[in-house]
Amino acid sequence: MPADITAKLAELDAFIEAEIKPLERENIQYFDHRREWARTDWENDGRMNLKWRAVVAEMERRADKAGHLRLGLPKSCGGQGASNLMIAVVREHLAAKGLGLHNDLQDENSVVGNYPIAPMLADYGTPEQKTYIDGIITGEKNLAFALTEPAHGSDATWMDTSAVRDGDHWVINGMKCWNGRVRRAHGNLVFARTSGKAGDAKGITAFIVPTSTPGHNILFNHWTFNMPADHSQVEFKNVRVPHSAILHQEGEGLVVAQRFVHENRIRQAAASAGAARYCITEAAKYAKSRIAFGEPLSKKQAIQFPLAELYADSEMVRNYIFRTAWEMDRRDPLEISDMVSICNFRANRLVCEAADRAMQIHGGVGYSRHMPFEHIYRHHRRYRITEGTEEVQIRRVSQYLFGFSGKTANTTAFSAA
Repeated sequence: MPADITAKLAELDAFIEAEIKPLERENIQYFDHRREWARTDWENDGRMNLKWRAVVAEMERRADKAGHLRLGLPKSCGGQGASNLMIAVVREHLAAKGLGLHNDLQDENSVVGNYPIAPMLADYGTPEQKTYIDGIITGEKNLAFALTEPAHGSDATWMDTSAVRDGDHWVINGMKCWNGRVRRAHGNLVFARTSGKAGDAKGITAFIVPTSTPGHNILFNHWTFNMPADHSQVEFKNVRVPHSAILHQEGEGLVVAQRFVHENRIRQAAASAGAARYCITEAAKYAKSRIAFGEPLSKKQAIQFPLAELYADSEMVRNYIFRTAWEMDRRDPLEISDMVSICNFRANRLVCEAADRAMQIHGGVGYSRHMPFEHIYRHHRRYRITEGTEEVQIRRVSQYLFGFSGKTANTTAFSAA
């Protein structure tokens, strides 16, 4: 691993111990067996408890002050422009530490932030639209992301939400679901069809819609496997926005959406690989100390073999993720989309298997909320659906493998390295 990356990991470890762990210990109810209950405002449609959100905000403030929060953002966003490789290694490393305020799973919060909308705004936004960049990072001017619909998830090009031009304005009608963080957002990045027919990649346009716009109606919050949740069903009823609300170009919104999900796929994979490594390590540690039938559990092949296989898979997936991130720093990521998809679906599946195995090895206590495995499983299980389901990821690999649409598998991608 490059020296600057190992140095950054050491720097982050020291910062976490000095600044974040004390804050975590002061608010331990959000991290022990009470975590889901304490974090959730059950009487407010299951959204994030405001006191818990304040703790997260303080963590991010400290991380930003120390120069860590914006590590992965481009310099045009006030970041440090860290490489894809560095961010992948950092995310894997932080997740491998287990649950904690340093890298909380619930709301994608971390001492090294992940803000996939910010680079999109930097590349495609107008000066006015770029004012959201710092607001997203500080939380003072959030921008939500509205792509998925009740009848369309992975098949986003078939969306029913439409926008019709009316002079210098556009009128948007439709429905979005899983509209994350929209209740605390000042704007909503809404994708709507403006031309073409269902299934066409062209003709989808991205609009930045202020959430206070008449007709922008938040209907309800989806309660999920992992609570609290902040994923709303949103109705757009004759929502009028000026032509200047378009992000990028009319009819080219799919490029913006792909930029978002593609950047997130490798980062999800890295986090899943780290969490899997944590589960495997903890299970092995417990198996060595737990005495059953007169000897450590680690002596039993029924314990050894499943864990050894997971460990082998973890090492291969982890290193493939790092190598793919390294490639992303040298090539257009869209050229190696199949490699990113391999990272995503293999890592997300692996962490679910690792968390499940850790529960099994720990027995009853592993199933309890006094151990972190159920929380890890509940969070990472959604990664097999978000940013394109694992079936979509496998289809992307197949497109390259079988040469569909003129694509070719990157089977020689590493040969020159």
